[in-house]
Amino acid sequence: MRTQKIYLETTLFNYYFDKDRDAHADTVRLFKEIAEGKYDAYTSSAVIDELTMAPAEKSVAMLALVSEYGITILQVTEEAEDLADIYVSEGIILHKYRTDGVHIAMAAVNDLDMIISMNFQHIVKLKTKLMTRAVNIMNGYRPVEIISPMEVVDNENA
Repeated sequence: MRTQKIYLETTLFNYYFDKDRDAHADTVRLFKEIAEGKYDAYTSSAVIDELTMAPAEKSVAMLALVSEYGITILQVTEEAEDLADIYVSEGIILHKYRTDGVHIAMAAVNDLDMIISMNFQHIVKLKTKLMTRAVNIMNGYRPVEIISPMEVVDNENA
Protein backbone atom coordinates (compact mmCIF):
# COMPACT_ATOMS: atom_id res chain seq x y z
CA MET A 1 0.00 0.00 0.00
CA ARG A 2 1.32 3.43 -0.90
CA THR A 3 1.93 6.11 1.70
CA GLN A 4 -1.08 8.39 2.13
CA LYS A 5 -0.52 12.03 1.19
CA ILE A 6 -2.06 14.44 3.68
CA TYR A 7 -2.59 18.19 3.80
CA LEU A 8 -2.23 19.81 7.21
CA GLU A 9 -4.55 22.79 7.64
CA THR A 10 -3.67 25.71 9.92
CA THR A 11 -5.59 24.53 12.99
CA LEU A 12 -3.33 21.50 13.44
CA PHE A 13 -0.31 23.66 14.09
CA ASN A 14 -2.28 25.46 16.81
CA TYR A 15 -3.58 22.27 18.41
CA TYR A 16 -0.06 20.84 18.55
CA PHE A 17 0.80 23.42 21.21
CA ASP A 18 -2.60 23.86 22.89
CA LYS A 19 -2.44 21.27 25.65
CA ASP A 20 -5.87 22.24 26.98
CA ARG A 21 -7.67 21.17 23.78
CA ASP A 22 -9.27 17.75 23.58
CA ALA A 23 -7.55 16.95 20.29
CA HIS A 24 -4.06 17.96 21.43
CA ALA A 25 -2.87 14.39 22.07
CA ASP A 26 -4.21 13.11 18.75
CA THR A 27 -2.64 16.04 16.90
CA VAL A 28 0.76 15.36 18.48
CA ARG A 29 0.29 11.67 17.65
CA LEU A 30 -0.39 12.58 14.00
CA PHE A 31 2.84 14.55 13.81
CA LYS A 32 4.65 11.56 15.36
CA GLU A 33 3.16 9.28 12.70
CA ILE A 34 4.38 11.72 10.04
CA ALA A 35 7.88 11.49 11.52
CA GLU A 36 7.60 7.69 11.46
CA GLY A 37 6.85 7.82 7.71
CA LYS A 38 3.24 6.71 7.92
CA TYR A 39 2.17 9.77 5.90
CA ASP A 40 3.68 12.15 3.39
CA ALA A 41 2.70 15.53 4.83
CA TYR A 42 2.02 18.72 2.92
CA THR A 43 0.82 22.18 3.78
CA SER A 44 0.63 25.34 1.73
CA SER A 45 1.84 28.88 1.50
CA ALA A 46 -1.68 29.87 2.64
CA VAL A 47 -1.10 28.02 5.93
CA ILE A 48 2.34 29.60 6.30
CA ASP A 49 0.76 33.04 5.80
CA GLU A 50 -1.81 32.29 8.52
CA LEU A 51 0.84 30.99 10.91
CA THR A 52 2.90 34.15 10.52
CA MET A 53 -0.09 36.18 11.75
CA ALA A 54 0.04 34.52 15.18
CA PRO A 55 1.88 36.19 18.07
CA ALA A 56 5.63 36.07 17.36
CA GLU A 57 6.66 33.36 19.83
CA LYS A 58 3.82 31.02 18.85
CA SER A 59 4.34 31.75 15.15
CA VAL A 60 8.02 30.76 15.35
CA ALA A 61 7.15 27.54 17.19
CA MET A 62 4.41 26.58 14.74
CA LEU A 63 6.56 27.35 11.71
CA ALA A 64 9.37 25.24 13.20
CA LEU A 65 7.08 22.19 13.02
CA VAL A 66 7.19 22.40 9.22
CA SER A 67 10.93 21.79 9.04
CA GLU A 68 11.07 19.56 12.12
CA TYR A 69 8.61 17.10 10.56
CA GLY A 70 9.70 17.52 6.93
CA ILE A 71 6.38 18.91 5.78
CA THR A 72 6.39 19.98 2.15
CA ILE A 73 5.08 23.49 1.47
CA LEU A 74 2.99 23.76 -1.69
CA GLN A 75 2.58 27.17 -3.33
CA VAL A 76 -1.00 28.26 -3.83
CA THR A 77 -1.69 28.19 -7.55
CA GLU A 78 -4.22 29.89 -9.78
CA GLU A 79 -5.78 26.46 -10.29
CA ALA A 80 -6.38 26.12 -6.54
CA GLU A 81 -7.67 29.70 -6.34
CA ASP A 82 -10.15 28.97 -9.14
CA LEU A 83 -11.40 25.81 -7.44
CA ALA A 84 -11.78 27.70 -4.14
CA ASP A 85 -13.83 30.30 -6.02
CA ILE A 86 -16.15 27.53 -7.21
CA TYR A 87 -16.60 26.38 -3.61
CA VAL A 88 -17.61 29.95 -2.74
CA SER A 89 -19.91 30.39 -5.74
CA GLU A 90 -21.64 27.09 -4.93
CA GLY A 91 -22.28 28.25 -1.36
CA ILE A 92 -20.06 25.64 0.24
CA ILE A 93 -17.67 28.16 1.79
CA LEU A 94 -18.59 31.75 2.63
CA HIS A 95 -16.52 34.36 0.79
CA LYS A 96 -15.10 35.75 4.04
CA TYR A 97 -13.71 32.26 4.79
CA ARG A 98 -12.44 31.67 1.25
CA THR A 99 -9.00 30.68 2.57
CA ASP A 100 -10.65 27.57 4.03
CA GLY A 101 -11.73 26.76 0.48
CA VAL A 102 -8.17 27.33 -0.71
CA HIS A 103 -6.95 24.71 1.79
CA ILE A 104 -9.40 22.12 0.45
CA ALA A 105 -8.61 23.08 -3.15
CA MET A 106 -4.88 22.74 -2.54
CA ALA A 107 -5.40 19.15 -1.45
CA ALA A 108 -7.56 18.48 -4.52
CA VAL A 109 -5.36 20.05 -7.19
CA ASN A 110 -2.23 18.42 -5.75
CA ASP A 111 -3.87 14.97 -5.78
CA LEU A 112 -3.54 14.49 -2.02
CA ASP A 113 -5.58 11.84 -0.25
CA MET A 114 -6.92 13.89 2.63
CA ILE A 115 -6.98 17.24 4.35
CA ILE A 116 -6.74 17.08 8.12
CA SER A 117 -8.23 19.94 10.11
CA MET A 118 -9.79 20.89 13.41
CA ASN A 119 -11.90 23.61 11.75
CA PHE A 120 -15.37 22.21 12.38
CA GLN A 121 -17.12 25.45 11.41
CA HIS A 122 -16.09 25.56 7.77
CA ILE A 123 -14.03 22.52 6.78
CA VAL A 124 -14.69 19.33 8.78
CA LYS A 125 -18.46 19.26 8.43
CA LEU A 126 -20.85 17.12 6.43
CA LYS A 127 -22.02 19.85 4.02
CA THR A 128 -18.43 20.75 3.11
CA LYS A 129 -17.40 17.10 2.74
CA LEU A 130 -20.29 16.19 0.47
CA MET A 131 -20.36 19.32 -1.64
CA THR A 132 -16.61 19.66 -2.21
CA ARG A 133 -16.57 15.98 -3.19
CA ALA A 134 -19.21 16.67 -5.86
CA VAL A 135 -17.54 19.87 -7.10
CA ASN A 136 -14.15 18.15 -7.28
CA ILE A 137 -15.53 15.27 -9.34
CA MET A 138 -17.43 17.63 -11.67
CA ASN A 139 -14.21 19.57 -12.24
CA GLY A 140 -11.98 16.58 -12.93
CA TYR A 141 -10.42 16.11 -9.50
CA ARG A 142 -10.73 13.06 -7.34
CA PRO A 143 -12.50 13.51 -4.02
CA VAL A 144 -10.38 14.48 -1.03
CA GLU A 145 -11.22 13.04 2.37
CA ILE A 146 -11.79 15.80 4.93
CA ILE A 147 -11.12 14.55 8.43
CA SER A 148 -9.92 15.41 11.91
CA PRO A 149 -6.76 13.94 13.45
CA MET A 150 -8.91 11.81 15.78
CA GLU A 151 -10.20 9.93 12.72
CA VAL A 152 -6.79 9.08 11.32
CA VAL A 153 -4.30 8.46 14.13
CA ASP A 154 -3.55 4.98 15.37
CA ASN A 155 -4.32 5.13 19.08
CA GLU A 156 -4.23 1.35 19.38
CA ASN A 157 -0.44 1.36 19.26
CA ALA A 158 0.15 4.72 21.00
